[in-house]
Amino acid sequence: MSEQAAKVGTMTSNAGGTSFRDVITGSVFRSTVFRGPGPRGWFIGAGLSILLWAWPTWNIVWSVDEPLAWKMAASASLIVFFAAYVFLPQISWRLGTRAGIVSVCILLALNGLMILIIGREALWTWTFLACAIAMTSLPPRTDFFLIVTLALVSFTSQLVTGNGEQALLQAGIILSLGLMMSAFARLIRQTARLREAQTELADAAVAAERSRVARDMHDILGHSLTVIAVKAELAGRMLDTVPGDYPARDRAAAEISAVQDLARGALADVRATVAGYRGVNVLAELAVARTALESAGIDAELPGTVEQVPARHRELFGWVLREGVTNVVRHSGAARCRVRLTASSVLVEDDGVGPASGGRPGNGLAGIRERVGAAGGTVSIGPSDLGGFRLAVEV
Repeated sequence: MSEQAAKVGTMTSNAGGTSFRDVITGSVFRSTVFRGPGPRGWFIGAGLSILLWAWPTWNIVWSVDEPLAWKMAASASLIVFFAAYVFLPQISWRLGTRAGIVSVCILLALNGLMILIIGREALWTWTFLACAIAMTSLPPRTDFFLIVTLALVSFTSQLVTGNGEQALLQAGIILSLGLMMSAFARLIRQTARLREAQTELADAAVAAERSRVARDMHDILGHSLTVIAVKAELAGRMLDTVPGDYPARDRAAAEISAVQDLARGALADVRATVAGYRGVNVLAELAVARTALESAGIDAELPGTVEQVPARHRELFGWVLREGVTNVVRHSGAARCRVRLTASSVLVEDDGVGPASGGRPGNGLAGIRERVGAAGGTVSIGPSDLGGFRLAVEV
Protein backbone atom coordinates (compact mmCIF):
# COMPACT_ATOMS: atom_id res chain seq x y z
CA MET A 1 0.00 0.00 0.00
CA SER A 2 2.77 2.44 0.88
CA GLU A 3 4.45 1.72 -2.44
CA GLN A 4 1.29 2.54 -4.35
CA ALA A 5 0.89 5.76 -2.35
CA ALA A 6 4.47 6.67 -3.16
CA LYS A 7 3.79 5.98 -6.79
CA VAL A 8 0.77 8.27 -6.94
CA GLY A 9 2.48 10.91 -4.85
CA THR A 10 5.30 10.96 -7.38
CA MET A 11 2.93 11.19 -10.30
CA THR A 12 0.60 13.82 -8.88
CA SER A 13 3.49 16.04 -7.90
CA ASN A 14 4.12 16.55 -11.63
CA ALA A 15 0.48 16.74 -12.69
CA GLY A 16 -0.46 19.49 -15.07
CA GLY A 17 2.83 19.55 -16.94
CA THR A 18 2.20 16.53 -19.16
CA SER A 19 0.07 16.19 -22.28
CA PHE A 20 -0.85 13.49 -24.78
CA ARG A 21 1.96 14.89 -26.93
CA ASP A 22 4.37 13.84 -24.16
CA VAL A 23 2.97 10.32 -24.35
CA ILE A 24 3.31 10.20 -28.11
CA THR A 25 6.89 11.50 -28.04
CA GLY A 26 7.78 9.08 -25.26
CA SER A 27 8.69 11.60 -22.55
CA VAL A 28 6.18 10.05 -20.15
CA PHE A 29 7.91 6.70 -20.45
CA ARG A 30 11.16 8.37 -19.44
CA SER A 31 9.55 10.19 -16.50
CA THR A 32 8.94 9.15 -12.91
CA VAL A 33 5.58 7.63 -13.87
CA PHE A 34 7.34 4.35 -14.59
CA ARG A 35 10.15 4.65 -12.05
CA GLY A 36 10.44 4.05 -8.35
CA PRO A 37 9.17 1.32 -6.02
CA GLY A 38 5.47 2.09 -6.58
CA PRO A 39 5.36 1.64 -10.36
CA ARG A 40 7.78 -1.26 -10.10
CA GLY A 41 5.46 -3.00 -7.62
CA TRP A 42 2.48 -2.37 -9.91
CA PHE A 43 4.24 -3.87 -12.91
CA ILE A 44 5.40 -6.92 -10.96
CA GLY A 45 1.92 -7.55 -9.53
CA ALA A 46 0.17 -6.99 -12.84
CA GLY A 47 2.68 -9.16 -14.68
CA LEU A 48 2.29 -12.07 -12.26
CA SER A 49 -1.50 -11.87 -12.38
CA ILE A 50 -1.44 -11.88 -16.18
CA LEU A 51 0.86 -14.89 -16.28
CA LEU A 52 -1.33 -16.73 -13.79
CA TRP A 53 -4.70 -16.04 -15.34
CA ALA A 54 -3.97 -15.46 -19.03
CA TRP A 55 -2.02 -18.69 -19.53
CA PRO A 56 -5.14 -20.95 -19.61
CA THR A 57 -6.76 -18.78 -22.27
CA TRP A 58 -3.53 -18.73 -24.24
CA ASN A 59 -3.46 -22.53 -24.18
CA ILE A 60 -7.08 -22.71 -25.31
CA VAL A 61 -6.37 -20.36 -28.22
CA TRP A 62 -3.47 -22.46 -29.48
CA SER A 63 -5.05 -25.85 -28.79
CA VAL A 64 -8.32 -25.43 -30.70
CA ASP A 65 -8.65 -26.48 -34.32
CA GLU A 66 -8.73 -23.03 -35.90
CA PRO A 67 -6.74 -21.39 -38.71
CA LEU A 68 -3.37 -19.91 -37.86
CA ALA A 69 -4.60 -16.42 -38.78
CA TRP A 70 -7.34 -16.68 -36.13
CA LYS A 71 -4.85 -17.85 -33.51
CA MET A 72 -2.51 -14.97 -34.33
CA ALA A 73 -5.37 -12.45 -34.14
CA ALA A 74 -6.61 -13.88 -30.84
CA SER A 75 -3.08 -13.83 -29.37
CA ALA A 76 -2.54 -10.27 -30.55
CA SER A 77 -5.83 -9.13 -28.97
CA LEU A 78 -4.78 -10.71 -25.67
CA ILE A 79 -1.36 -9.02 -25.74
CA VAL A 80 -2.72 -5.60 -26.65
CA PHE A 81 -5.47 -5.72 -24.00
CA PHE A 82 -3.11 -6.73 -21.20
CA ALA A 83 -0.52 -4.15 -22.28
CA ALA A 84 -3.26 -1.51 -22.01
CA TYR A 85 -4.27 -2.96 -18.63
CA VAL A 86 -0.70 -2.54 -17.35
CA PHE A 87 0.16 0.91 -18.74
CA LEU A 88 -3.02 2.96 -19.17
CA PRO A 89 -3.91 3.31 -15.45
CA GLN A 90 -0.36 4.55 -14.80
CA ILE A 91 -0.53 7.10 -17.62
CA SER A 92 -4.01 8.32 -16.65
CA TRP A 93 -2.84 9.11 -13.10
CA ARG A 94 -0.36 11.58 -14.57
CA LEU A 95 -2.55 13.13 -17.26
CA GLY A 96 -5.74 13.58 -15.23
CA THR A 97 -9.47 12.96 -15.53
CA ARG A 98 -9.84 13.23 -19.30
CA ALA A 99 -7.03 10.74 -19.77
CA GLY A 100 -8.83 8.41 -17.34
CA ILE A 101 -11.99 8.56 -19.45
CA VAL A 102 -10.03 7.95 -22.65
CA SER A 103 -8.17 5.06 -21.00
CA VAL A 104 -11.42 3.37 -19.95
CA CYS A 105 -12.85 3.76 -23.46
CA ILE A 106 -9.71 2.18 -24.93
CA LEU A 107 -9.84 -0.69 -22.43
CA LEU A 108 -13.54 -1.35 -23.17
CA ALA A 109 -12.90 -1.29 -26.93
CA LEU A 110 -9.92 -3.64 -26.71
CA ASN A 111 -11.77 -6.00 -24.40
CA GLY A 112 -14.78 -6.03 -26.70
CA LEU A 113 -12.53 -6.79 -29.69
CA MET A 114 -10.87 -9.63 -27.80
CA ILE A 115 -14.21 -11.19 -26.83
CA LEU A 116 -15.43 -10.76 -30.40
CA ILE A 117 -12.42 -12.72 -31.68
CA ILE A 118 -12.01 -15.36 -28.96
CA GLY A 119 -15.60 -15.72 -27.82
CA ARG A 120 -17.09 -16.39 -24.37
CA GLU A 121 -13.86 -17.94 -23.15
CA ALA A 122 -12.50 -14.39 -22.81
CA LEU A 123 -15.28 -13.11 -20.53
CA TRP A 124 -13.14 -13.85 -17.48
CA THR A 125 -10.99 -10.82 -18.43
CA TRP A 126 -13.79 -8.59 -17.12
CA THR A 127 -12.18 -9.02 -13.72
CA PHE A 128 -9.03 -7.36 -15.06
CA LEU A 129 -11.19 -4.76 -16.76
CA ALA A 130 -12.88 -3.89 -13.45
CA CYS A 131 -9.52 -3.55 -11.68
CA ALA A 132 -8.15 -1.33 -14.45
CA ILE A 133 -11.27 0.88 -14.34
CA ALA A 134 -10.87 1.23 -10.58
CA MET A 135 -7.23 2.32 -10.89
CA THR A 136 -7.70 4.96 -13.61
CA SER A 137 -8.23 8.64 -12.81
CA LEU A 138 -12.00 8.83 -13.37
CA PRO A 139 -14.41 11.43 -11.95
CA PRO A 140 -15.84 10.63 -8.49
CA ARG A 141 -18.23 7.64 -8.37
CA THR A 142 -17.86 6.99 -12.10
CA ASP A 143 -15.65 3.98 -11.46
CA PHE A 144 -18.20 2.64 -8.96
CA PHE A 145 -20.99 2.93 -11.55
CA LEU A 146 -18.91 1.23 -14.27
CA ILE A 147 -17.84 -1.65 -12.02
CA VAL A 148 -21.40 -2.33 -10.82
CA THR A 149 -22.66 -2.15 -14.42
CA LEU A 150 -19.93 -4.56 -15.55
CA ALA A 151 -20.88 -7.01 -12.79
CA LEU A 152 -24.58 -6.82 -13.74
CA VAL A 153 -23.80 -7.36 -17.43
CA SER A 154 -21.61 -10.35 -16.53
CA PHE A 155 -24.30 -11.82 -14.30
CA THR A 156 -26.99 -11.36 -16.96
CA SER A 157 -24.89 -12.82 -19.78
CA GLN A 158 -23.99 -15.91 -17.73
CA LEU A 159 -27.55 -16.32 -16.50
CA VAL A 160 -28.91 -16.27 -20.05
CA THR A 161 -26.78 -19.30 -20.86
CA GLY A 162 -28.27 -21.15 -17.89
CA ASN A 163 -25.10 -21.19 -15.81
CA GLY A 164 -26.44 -19.61 -12.61
CA GLU A 165 -23.57 -20.71 -10.39
CA GLN A 166 -20.96 -19.30 -12.76
CA ALA A 167 -23.01 -16.10 -13.10
CA LEU A 168 -22.95 -15.50 -9.34
CA LEU A 169 -19.28 -16.41 -9.02
CA GLN A 170 -17.99 -14.20 -11.82
CA ALA A 171 -20.21 -11.25 -10.93
CA GLY A 172 -19.14 -11.55 -7.30
CA ILE A 173 -15.45 -11.61 -8.23
CA ILE A 174 -15.83 -8.59 -10.52
CA LEU A 175 -17.76 -6.64 -7.91
CA SER A 176 -15.55 -7.49 -4.94
CA LEU A 177 -12.18 -6.98 -6.65
CA GLY A 178 -13.33 -3.90 -8.56
CA LEU A 179 -14.77 -2.14 -5.51
CA MET A 180 -11.78 -3.13 -3.40
CA MET A 181 -9.38 -1.63 -5.95
CA SER A 182 -11.59 1.46 -6.23
CA ALA A 183 -11.41 2.01 -2.47
CA PHE A 184 -7.68 1.41 -2.61
CA ALA A 185 -7.30 4.00 -5.38
CA ARG A 186 -9.28 6.55 -3.35
CA LEU A 187 -6.99 5.93 -0.39
CA ILE A 188 -3.97 6.53 -2.62
CA ARG A 189 -5.47 9.81 -3.85
CA GLN A 190 -6.14 10.97 -0.29
CA THR A 191 -2.58 10.07 0.69
CA ALA A 192 -1.22 12.05 -2.25
CA ARG A 193 -3.36 15.09 -1.33
CA LEU A 194 -2.19 14.88 2.29
CA ARG A 195 1.42 14.84 1.14
CA GLU A 196 0.80 17.88 -1.06
CA ALA A 197 -0.84 19.68 1.87
CA GLN A 198 2.10 18.80 4.13
CA THR A 199 4.52 20.16 1.55
CA GLU A 200 2.58 23.40 1.22
CA LEU A 201 2.32 23.82 4.98
CA ALA A 202 6.07 23.27 5.29
CA ASP A 203 6.71 25.84 2.54
CA ALA A 204 4.40 28.32 4.25
CA ALA A 205 6.15 27.77 7.60
CA VAL A 206 9.55 28.32 5.97
CA ALA A 207 8.29 31.50 4.29
CA ALA A 208 6.93 32.79 7.62
CA GLU A 209 10.21 32.04 9.39
CA ARG A 210 12.22 33.73 6.65
CA SER A 211 10.00 36.79 6.97
CA ARG A 212 10.49 36.85 10.75
CA VAL A 213 14.27 36.55 10.44
CA ALA A 214 14.30 39.30 7.80
CA ARG A 215 12.22 41.58 10.03
CA ASP A 216 14.48 41.01 13.04
CA MET A 217 17.61 41.49 10.95
CA HIS A 218 16.28 44.75 9.57
CA ASP A 219 15.11 46.04 12.94
CA ILE A 220 18.26 45.15 14.89
CA LEU A 221 21.20 45.31 12.49
CA GLY A 222 19.68 47.98 10.30
CA HIS A 223 19.08 50.29 13.23
CA SER A 224 22.55 49.72 14.72
CA LEU A 225 24.35 50.28 11.44
CA THR A 226 22.35 53.43 10.77
CA VAL A 227 23.36 54.81 14.18
CA ILE A 228 27.02 53.96 13.53
CA ALA A 229 26.94 55.73 10.15
CA VAL A 230 25.28 58.82 11.65
CA LYS A 231 27.70 59.01 14.57
CA ALA A 232 30.71 58.58 12.27
CA GLU A 233 29.43 61.43 10.13
CA LEU A 234 28.96 63.57 13.25
CA ALA A 235 32.48 62.77 14.49
CA GLY A 236 33.89 63.78 11.11
CA ARG A 237 32.11 67.14 11.29
CA MET A 238 33.37 67.73 14.82
CA LEU A 239 36.96 67.12 13.70
CA ASP A 240 36.52 69.73 10.98
CA THR A 241 35.84 72.34 13.68
CA VAL A 242 39.18 71.69 15.46
CA PRO A 243 41.57 74.61 14.67
CA GLY A 244 45.03 74.07 13.32
CA ASP A 245 46.58 71.66 10.86
CA TYR A 246 47.52 68.45 12.62
CA PRO A 247 48.46 65.21 10.78
CA ALA A 248 46.82 63.21 13.56
CA ARG A 249 43.54 65.02 12.99
CA ASP A 250 43.65 64.32 9.26
CA ARG A 251 44.40 60.67 9.94
CA ALA A 252 41.47 60.45 12.40
CA ALA A 253 39.16 62.12 9.89
CA ALA A 254 40.17 59.59 7.24
CA GLU A 255 39.53 56.67 9.59
CA ILE A 256 36.16 58.05 10.63
CA SER A 257 35.24 58.48 6.98
CA ALA A 258 36.22 54.87 6.34
CA VAL A 259 34.06 53.72 9.26
CA GLN A 260 31.16 55.71 7.84
CA ASP A 261 31.59 54.14 4.41
CA LEU A 262 31.81 50.64 5.92
CA ALA A 263 28.66 51.21 7.98
CA ARG A 264 26.71 52.45 4.95
CA GLY A 265 27.96 49.55 2.85
CA ALA A 266 27.01 47.04 5.54
CA LEU A 267 23.58 48.68 5.86
CA ALA A 268 23.05 48.34 2.11
CA ASP A 269 24.06 44.66 2.30
CA VAL A 270 21.59 44.06 5.16
CA ARG A 271 18.78 45.70 3.21
CA ALA A 272 19.60 43.64 0.12
CA THR A 273 19.63 40.45 2.20
CA VAL A 274 16.33 41.36 3.83
CA ALA A 275 14.80 42.05 0.43
CA GLY A 276 15.87 38.57 -0.67
CA TYR A 277 14.40 36.97 2.44
CA ARG A 278 11.18 38.83 1.93
CA GLY A 279 10.86 37.80 -1.68
CA VAL A 280 7.30 37.45 -2.92
CA ASN A 281 6.01 33.88 -3.32
CA VAL A 282 2.63 32.83 -4.66
CA LEU A 283 2.12 30.32 -1.84
CA ALA A 284 2.69 32.90 0.89
CA GLU A 285 0.57 35.46 -0.97
CA LEU A 286 -2.25 32.93 -1.28
CA ALA A 287 -2.25 32.44 2.49
CA VAL A 288 -2.20 36.22 3.04
CA ALA A 289 -5.02 36.67 0.51
CA ARG A 290 -7.16 34.13 2.31
CA THR A 291 -6.73 35.95 5.62
CA ALA A 292 -7.27 39.40 4.10
CA LEU A 293 -10.44 38.41 2.27
CA GLU A 294 -11.89 36.68 5.30
CA SER A 295 -11.11 39.70 7.48
CA ALA A 296 -12.88 41.94 4.96
CA GLY A 297 -15.95 39.68 4.96
CA ILE A 298 -15.47 38.71 1.32
CA ASP A 299 -16.37 35.20 0.23
CA ALA A 300 -13.08 33.79 -1.12
CA GLU A 301 -12.92 31.16 -3.85
CA LEU A 302 -9.23 30.29 -3.84
CA PRO A 303 -7.22 27.39 -5.30
CA GLY A 304 -6.32 24.68 -2.81
CA THR A 305 -2.81 24.19 -4.17
CA VAL A 306 -0.11 26.01 -6.13
CA GLU A 307 1.65 22.85 -7.31
CA GLN A 308 0.60 23.54 -10.89
CA VAL A 309 2.55 26.83 -10.97
CA PRO A 310 6.15 26.30 -12.13
CA ALA A 311 8.94 27.73 -9.99
CA ARG A 312 9.90 30.37 -12.59
CA HIS A 313 6.43 31.96 -12.37
CA ARG A 314 5.79 31.81 -8.62
CA GLU A 315 7.30 35.18 -7.76
CA LEU A 316 5.52 36.95 -10.62
CA PHE A 317 2.19 35.32 -9.81
CA GLY A 318 2.73 36.28 -6.17
CA TRP A 319 2.99 39.96 -7.16
CA VAL A 320 -0.14 39.68 -9.32
CA LEU A 321 -2.05 37.97 -6.53
CA ARG A 322 -0.95 40.60 -4.00
CA GLU A 323 -2.00 43.51 -6.21
CA GLY A 324 -5.27 41.91 -7.31
CA VAL A 325 -6.43 40.96 -3.82
CA THR A 326 -5.34 44.34 -2.41
CA ASN A 327 -7.54 46.08 -5.00
CA VAL A 328 -10.45 43.79 -4.15
CA VAL A 329 -10.17 44.47 -0.42
CA ARG A 330 -9.58 48.24 -0.68
CA HIS A 331 -11.59 49.40 -3.67
CA SER A 332 -14.14 46.88 -4.91
CA GLY A 333 -16.83 46.74 -2.24
CA ALA A 334 -17.21 43.13 -3.36
CA ALA A 335 -18.90 40.27 -1.55
CA ARG A 336 -17.14 37.59 -3.54
CA CYS A 337 -13.64 37.10 -4.95
CA ARG A 338 -12.39 34.32 -7.19
CA VAL A 339 -8.75 33.38 -7.84
CA ARG A 340 -7.66 30.91 -10.51
CA LEU A 341 -4.12 29.58 -11.00
CA THR A 342 -2.73 27.50 -13.86
CA ALA A 343 0.77 26.72 -15.04
CA SER A 344 0.78 29.83 -17.23
CA SER A 345 -1.93 32.19 -15.95
CA VAL A 346 -3.40 33.82 -12.87
CA LEU A 347 -6.86 35.36 -12.60
CA VAL A 348 -8.31 37.57 -9.85
CA GLU A 349 -11.92 38.74 -10.21
CA ASP A 350 -14.75 39.98 -8.00
CA ASP A 351 -18.40 41.00 -8.04
CA GLY A 352 -17.78 44.56 -6.84
CA VAL A 353 -18.25 47.97 -8.40
CA GLY A 354 -16.32 47.05 -11.54
CA PRO A 355 -13.77 48.90 -13.67
CA ALA A 356 -16.00 51.95 -14.07
CA SER A 357 -15.08 53.07 -10.55
CA GLY A 358 -12.64 55.96 -10.45
CA GLY A 359 -10.42 54.11 -8.01
CA ARG A 360 -9.99 51.03 -10.19
CA PRO A 361 -7.56 49.89 -11.37
CA GLY A 362 -5.04 50.73 -8.68
CA ASN A 363 -1.70 52.39 -9.31
CA GLY A 364 0.09 49.14 -8.49
CA LEU A 365 -1.05 47.74 -11.84
CA ALA A 366 1.62 49.81 -13.57
CA GLY A 367 4.26 47.81 -11.72
CA ILE A 368 2.46 44.58 -12.57
CA ARG A 369 2.49 45.50 -16.26
CA GLU A 370 6.23 46.12 -16.10
CA ARG A 371 6.95 42.83 -14.35
CA VAL A 372 4.69 40.82 -16.67
CA GLY A 373 6.10 42.56 -19.74
CA ALA A 374 9.63 41.72 -18.64
CA ALA A 375 8.56 38.07 -18.35
CA GLY A 376 7.09 38.13 -21.87
CA GLY A 377 3.47 37.94 -20.68
CA THR A 378 0.30 39.97 -21.10
CA VAL A 379 -2.02 41.72 -18.64
CA SER A 380 -5.76 41.89 -19.22
CA ILE A 381 -8.14 44.00 -17.11
CA GLY A 382 -11.85 44.63 -17.47
CA PRO A 383 -15.28 43.46 -16.33
CA SER A 384 -15.44 39.98 -14.84
CA ASP A 385 -17.97 37.20 -15.24
CA LEU A 386 -19.00 37.86 -11.64
CA GLY A 387 -20.08 41.40 -12.55
CA GLY A 388 -17.13 43.24 -11.07
CA PHE A 389 -13.46 43.68 -11.95
CA ARG A 390 -11.08 41.18 -13.52
CA LEU A 391 -7.28 41.08 -13.52
CA ALA A 392 -5.79 38.33 -15.70
CA VAL A 393 -2.15 37.62 -16.49
CA GLU A 394 -0.91 35.15 -19.08
CA VAL A 395 2.75 34.20 -19.54
